[in-house]
Amino acid sequence: MVAVVPAAGRASSTPSAQKSSRTGYLLLFPGIAWLAVFFAIPFVTLFLTSLQKPIEGQSGRYAVGLEFGNYASAMAEYWPLFVRSFVYAGIATIIALVIAYPLAYFIAFRGGRWRSLLLVLVIAPSFASFLLRTYAWKTILADEGIITSTLNALHLLPDGRILNTGIAVVAGLTYNFLPFMILPLYAALEKIDPRLIEAAGDLYASPATAFRKVTWPLSMPGVVAGTLLTFIPAAGDYINAALLGSTGNRMIGNAIQINFIQFRDYPTASALSFVLMAIILVLVFTYIRRAGTEDLV
Repeated sequence: MVAVVPAAGRASSTPSAQKSSRTGYLLLFPGIAWLAVFFAIPFVTLFLTSLQKPIEGQSGRYAVGLEFGNYASAMAEYWPLFVRSFVYAGIATIIALVIAYPLAYFIAFRGGRWRSLLLVLVIAPSFASFLLRTYAWKTILADEGIITSTLNALHLLPDGRILNTGIAVVAGLTYNFLPFMILPLYAALEKIDPRLIEAAGDLYASPATAFRKVTWPLSMPGVVAGTLLTFIPAAGDYINAALLGSTGNRMIGNAIQINFIQFRDYPTASALSFVLMAIILVLVFTYIRRAGTEDLV
């Protein structure tokens, strides 16, 4: 026997469904508007600026154009800074991972009732200004500081100093972005069921084997998220290179900042910014696919 739904019942459900659909769109509107105003419009504006051409006889003035040669000239002049930026960011990311993983592991599995306090201590330095923390490192790594003096006494510094070298820049990047590595790692490790590690031990796996076969694979989402959150801002940073490095340690962020503010060469700065974003996007998608965590995209 086939049940017949009254037409009035079907009609009454339609306005309710439409109202629910409209409510969903209204809830999405603030987020869409935010992305449009602060991402989409600046993104398009940046691209159009990168194609502008200079107005003859008017320094610092540019007209709308299709000067794709801005990209070629920018890359020809500043490609060493791109290489240096990615090398510094990559080294800082690896060092941050080596430091952060044991710390996140300890907090997740051994923190106990001190877990919340330890997490607060990880985040606490971020309450201070990024610029202030970098200036603090400038004092810590000064030539007359205890760290430089100790390393010089042990003859471990080939140039006799740390400040104004690539070592100082990498140290600053590692320190400033270390919390971005610790927190995702902790979130991933905290979700691991300790019974899985115990089961590996019951199956006669050594602690090293249990870590390699159980803990590390299960923590990979945190590793991928942490490395991305560290590498991406580190590659575009310019404060650490400006305060802790010399002119020979400048990164691509410094070139963008100088062209925008000092030289007022807006097309070159915009082209460099666009190229930096494109390279980072390619690296991110390649890394995520190779790591086998496509669900993070």
